[in-house]
Formats: sequence, structure tokens, C-alpha cells
Amino acid sequence: MATGVAVFDYAFWATIYPEFSNIVEAQADECFNLATLYLDNTPISAVPLTNAAGQPVRIRILGMLTAQVAQLMYGSTIQPISPLVGRVSNAAEGSVSVATELNAPVSAAWFTQTRYGMMAWQAMAPYRIARYVPPPCNVWQPWVR
Repeated sequence: MATGVAVFDYAFWATIYPEFSNIVEAQADECFNLATLYLDNTPISAVPLTNAAGQPVRIRILGMLTAQVAQLMYGSTIQPISPLVGRVSNAAEGSVSVATELNAPVSAAWFTQTRYGMMAWQAMAPYRIARYVPPPCNVWQPWVR
């Protein structure tokens, strides 16, 4: 890994997500690049590279997001690409009818489209917290000029 940056390893990712064997390395690399739009992959990211036990955190979540993007863009060997957005809320068989809805919170809506996105959303929960940064303390010292 470069300093503070998770590096994509196609061979490892393809082993963890074998359902994407229909995707070539160049496509997976681009899916990873798109995943970094959803999760900051810079040294100042809110998501650390590793946890306290030294286990990788950011690359695992980026792997999930890469799978999310791959599923949405290319489909997989177990589920073809779908033109539907959101979860299926109603389906009928006679004269075929399907209704979808995206009723998740706005920030979670994109993530709820696949299981990979939902896993990433849950994994990022500890890092979606407000951080209070107090303003600089100006101490008035009348005896100092």
C-alpha cells in the first residue's frame, strides 16, 4: 500500500468476488476508481487503512463498493445488469408488472441497490459520525504585549 492510500489488487478482488469473472481487469480498475468517489482514498480519509488489530478496513470497504459499481454497470455471472433502480416493491405475473421504490434515506439510496452496497453502507457506519472540532482558544493575557 502506498502511504495512506489503499491500492486495488484485481487478482485478490476477483478471488473474493468470483461472481464478477465476466469483468476484465481494466473494467474492475475503473470500477475501483469510481468507488473512490463514494469513499475517500486519501491519507486524510475518515476511514482508516487498518483497524487497531492491524486488519485492513478501507480496502475491504472499497472492495465492496467496487463490487457495487461492477454490479450496477456490468452485472455479474449470477445476476445480469438490471435497468431497475431500487428494490422491487410490487410484482405481478399476468401481463407482467414490476414496481420499484427507493425509500431509503437519501444518503443511503444508492447503496441499497445491491447487497455489496448495503454491506459497505453498514461497514461505514462507525465513520459516518459528526466530529466536533473546537475553535482555536484565544486566551486573553493582559500582561503580555
